[in-house]
Amino acid sequence: MKKILFGTLALVSILSVTSCVKVKFDDDGTTTPVDPGTDNTISGTISSSRFLAKGTYTLKGYVYVTEGATLTIEAGSVIKSDITEKGALIIERGGKLIADGKAANPIVFTSGKPAGQRAPGDWGGIILLGKAPTNRPLDPAPTIEGGVGRKYGGTDPNDESGILRFVRIEFAGIAAEPGSEINGLTLGGVGAGTIIENVQVSFGNDDAYEFFGGTVNAKNLIALATADDDFDFDFGYTGKIQFGISMRKPDFVDAGDAGNGIEADNDASGTTATPNTRPQLSNFTFVGPNNATGTATNHNIANRWRRRVQFVLRNSILMGYQKGGFGLESDGTAQAYVDNISEFKNNLVHAVTKPYLIVLSNGSPTVKPTILTDEGIKSKAESEGCITYTNAEDIQLENPFYSTSPNFLPKTGSPALAGSNYDGMNSFFEKPTYRGAMGTTNWTSGWTNWDPQNASY
Repeated sequence: MKKILFGTLALVSILSVTSCVKVKFDDDGTTTPVDPGTDNTISGTISSSRFLAKGTYTLKGYVYVTEGATLTIEAGSVIKSDITEKGALIIERGGKLIADGKAANPIVFTSGKPAGQRAPGDWGGIILLGKAPTNRPLDPAPTIEGGVGRKYGGTDPNDESGILRFVRIEFAGIAAEPGSEINGLTLGGVGAGTIIENVQVSFGNDDAYEFFGGTVNAKNLIALATADDDFDFDFGYTGKIQFGISMRKPDFVDAGDAGNGIEADNDASGTTATPNTRPQLSNFTFVGPNNATGTATNHNIANRWRRRVQFVLRNSILMGYQKGGFGLESDGTAQAYVDNISEFKNNLVHAVTKPYLIVLSNGSPTVKPTILTDEGIKSKAESEGCITYTNAEDIQLENPFYSTSPNFLPKTGSPALAGSNYDGMNSFFEKPTYRGAMGTTNWTSGWTNWDPQNASY
């Protein structure tokens, strides 16, 4: 499906971080960072803990952090991929990545090409693998996609894979083979002990975020100009995410697959495997192309819930997607919504064509008749606090559609400023009054970059 093949680099696993990574090991086993200079290469396997002091590094080929090792990257660091041996950072089960940036000093993973020449797929991306449950067999454990040959999943829902906070991931997404890609951030069986907050994935050549099972929670996630899906859930993911932004670039989308704000499945065949995929989400803003001039034909649906998936999506905004807003596919997916196992409540819904749509497998003899039509879904959603809009402008956000200076804040008088409801939701969720990703405070300020093509690194 993707244009770039990347197989042999997965075999590179005998080198460690090169000696030019400046770190002094003290007598007590701790490390003291030293100015790293400008010519540091990270490659091969990291089998003992390493600290990368603030600086600029080159990620060369597939780099593995093995069980028992922790890779710590200081705030303000820039990790560029090698141009020829495209990099990817893989944290194996039992390994950890501590990339704890600051709002004024984020950590950036990006292309090794100069400004003006960068492109989606310039490197692999970041893969975190943990020991939390999935709905795949434990023995043998599943192998993560992307050609890295590493397994994920286990029995510890509180497993920890480290920290990603105030991190940008740009121009990632390469394919080991068709249908087996590395995403901007791939999470396989990652546990709830992991901290993921304030992460922006930009110009990814596949998905921005893909969750293969696991229980990890997250806040403040941004997907900018993704080729495929912004948020992809599969194989029994049951975590919670609050405050997310999806902004599509009208002229950029995967030519071989439809680009969605969310795509979610229980598994590829829609089986009854447990735990059932059921992400719990609140306060998202999904912004499609809204039929802008030059919009590519493969832009698709804001929410594509399919293959017997279950879900919770509340207090969110869906606007501007070409073919649909809230979409249900398969009998099992529809039945879970009818039975209130799945929730779609208190959302503001707009789409260029169909705000609500349903695609059933076989006439759905078990699903109640009122949900068998697009209008049936609309009626249920509106009875549970959703509002449907013919014009996206009526939602009244400042400047939500694609630009290098977007603004997702609601305008004065916007319906997004009120109407949220968190009844029955887990204590993980904050309870602001607004719907969508933000109310009166722009939490993207300072650490994000909406024009990474022209950033100077």
